[in-house]
Amino acid sequence: MLMRPFWHRRTGRPAHPAAGAPGRPPRGVFPRMGTMTVLPPQIRQQPVERAFHGHVFSDPYEWMRDKDSPEVLAHLAAENEYAESATAHLAELRETIFGEIKDRTQETDLSVPSRRGGWWYFARTVEGGAHQVFCRVPAVSTGDVIADWTPPVVEPGTPMTGEQVLLDANAEAAEHEFYSLGSFDVSEDGELLAWAEDVTGDERFTLRVRDLTTGALLADEIPGTFYGSFLSPDARAVYYTVVDESWRPHQLRRHELGTPLAEDVVVHEETDPGLWLGAGLSADRRWIVVEAMCSEFSEQLIQPVADPSAPLQVVLPRTDRVLYEAEPLLLDGREQILLTHDHDAPNSRISLMDPADLGRPVAEVALRDVVPASDTVRVNGCAVTATHLVVSVRADTTLRVRLLPLAGLGTAAQADPVEPAFAEELYTASVSAAEHDAPVLRLSYTSFTTPPRVYDVFVAGATGDDAALPAEPLLRREATVLGGYDPADYAVERDWATAADGTRIPVSLVRRADLDPAAPAPVLQYAYGSYEHSTDPAFSVSRLSLLDRGVVWAVAHVRGGGELGRTWYEHGKKLHKTNTFTDYVAVTEHLAARPDVDERRILVMGGSAGGLLVGAVLNLAPERYCGALAAVPFVDPLTSILDPSLPLTALEWEEWGNPIEDAHVYRYMRDYSPYENVRALPYPPVLAVTSLNDTRVLYVEPAKWVAALREASTSGEPVLLRCEMAGGHGGASGRYSQWKDTAWEYAWVLDRMGLAGA
Repeated sequence: MLMRPFWHRRTGRPAHPAAGAPGRPPRGVFPRMGTMTVLPPQIRQQPVERAFHGHVFSDPYEWMRDKDSPEVLAHLAAENEYAESATAHLAELRETIFGEIKDRTQETDLSVPSRRGGWWYFARTVEGGAHQVFCRVPAVSTGDVIADWTPPVVEPGTPMTGEQVLLDANAEAAEHEFYSLGSFDVSEDGELLAWAEDVTGDERFTLRVRDLTTGALLADEIPGTFYGSFLSPDARAVYYTVVDESWRPHQLRRHELGTPLAEDVVVHEETDPGLWLGAGLSADRRWIVVEAMCSEFSEQLIQPVADPSAPLQVVLPRTDRVLYEAEPLLLDGREQILLTHDHDAPNSRISLMDPADLGRPVAEVALRDVVPASDTVRVNGCAVTATHLVVSVRADTTLRVRLLPLAGLGTAAQADPVEPAFAEELYTASVSAAEHDAPVLRLSYTSFTTPPRVYDVFVAGATGDDAALPAEPLLRREATVLGGYDPADYAVERDWATAADGTRIPVSLVRRADLDPAAPAPVLQYAYGSYEHSTDPAFSVSRLSLLDRGVVWAVAHVRGGGELGRTWYEHGKKLHKTNTFTDYVAVTEHLAARPDVDERRILVMGGSAGGLLVGAVLNLAPERYCGALAAVPFVDPLTSILDPSLPLTALEWEEWGNPIEDAHVYRYMRDYSPYENVRALPYPPVLAVTSLNDTRVLYVEPAKWVAALREASTSGEPVLLRCEMAGGHGGASGRYSQWKDTAWEYAWVLDRMGLAGA
């Protein structure tokens, strides 16, 4: 099912300026931001003491946690006013960058239709519309597999014969400041649509169901649901999850359409506060698969779709602490369980398991490997079709797809895997659709310089006439970049830095190909480095606005991410977390030593857990950066992790450790917590952005951090806080609002690099 944990989230110029030209002022004396005629908001201090393990921390700004306080709301409004006033001189540049993003984006666009059953499904975006319009047209079956599975050509702005609008998200969002979808599922027979929408940004969704044959909205409306709702294969019921008081998904419920909500059945409840509950259908839609998991182990349970009253069966017990995913399937007519798991395999392996062994400890289960363990290849997950196993792997830091026929799987007759080949060294390839009975796999491809592409791969054995099938992936679409974009104008480089302990750290660099290597360029250095999340090569239209002004985009693939396998992640979490921060500084030092990099103009950027990195790095080496951009930054981690009543806290103990029970963990986190370690240092200019309704990183963390930085910094550089008052963890909703936010942030970045006039 390619299920992975849902943890956290978060650009024409013909030539570049001569960045780093002789006569540049030294770091710290670039043009100051605006006239600064408006002073920052005055923030009162009201110390609140926090005592753990014999240590007392006096927090002067904890009072700002009261989200409903008129004083807090007034303060956030004052911060927004200050940020706008302090950057008023950048208003024209912001509009210019927004215009560049807009002008390069084909506003009237569409996705490549995907076939499911008797319909082709796709989404349109229309000029002036911030959201997508979800549509479908009837499919035909002629017996010609290539013709039948070739997507119809959809012309922008021109409806096709038989086109049906399933959901116009622009219309749905019209009365709301924020709008986001949490699920979208059409029944197997194509007659019902279930979707869930969030109109505040707090990631709590209202689930609705529409009869697509009549267009009528059913009376079934379920508030307070979480991500991932889905219809049962017979379209008689909808499955959904709800959250507990700490906003952790903990219950899977089944709602029979047409019945009162009070009669909904709790299919499964997860009582461990450290585990996250999710569910879905098996690939062949015969089983409900329920998953309770954290970042270190999981437990999956299965239930036959045909018998909703049957007890759920545990696949492997959680007591084994195996991190795994289960996929029930029929193999040569026999029921089997396909496991992607890390038992005796830190980078995971894929094995077959006999259903007779359900519930037994893994040591008692006879596992037959189909993808063996590897020290160099990370197995991320798999999808199953009627004929193939589709495996997602990470090799040489990049995400790839490998195909294995089901025929002979797990036996001596098993075929070798086939991997679609691509010309670029650094790219990202993944499966975007793998319908069980379809003869086609849909792949997504992108790189730092290649806009997103959609490929179809016809798989052997699905039609009985393999010789007639195309041998290579068929390119169905490449995203259009307007304004004469040419990937040859840009260069991508893989570099390696060395950490203090000798570890080699991969670094990805993207720049204009015509930059003069003798003229040192400014660098925007980005990293995330947590939750085994890898910052994979991906194209960005907005990034072109930086590159074309001579900025080099650098990604530091620090420990804590997943670029070099599970060990890379484990060496950047819990009591190894500081490796993430020191790796980042080591990358900065490496870049600063390059002759083509201007060491005075390196700016640190990260978001969410990457914002934690920004805060920690500033405490380690503030003098190395000309600025810091922190998006929804997790900068007060210890306070949050010490309070199990806060959203998602208990789930985080597997990432950071449990400072409540372990004094050593407490001391370790206290020593790197950005907020608690702010002190008299020459901090560079800082821009922190947050959202009032963010439930993953509460607004109060950056609000407190900004206040502490202003109080302690010896540099006199401005520290700004920008708060989206109607948004969530991803900021404002809708593409235009997001483009404006990006333009705001990039204008600030360019100003800090002395490029505001470029």
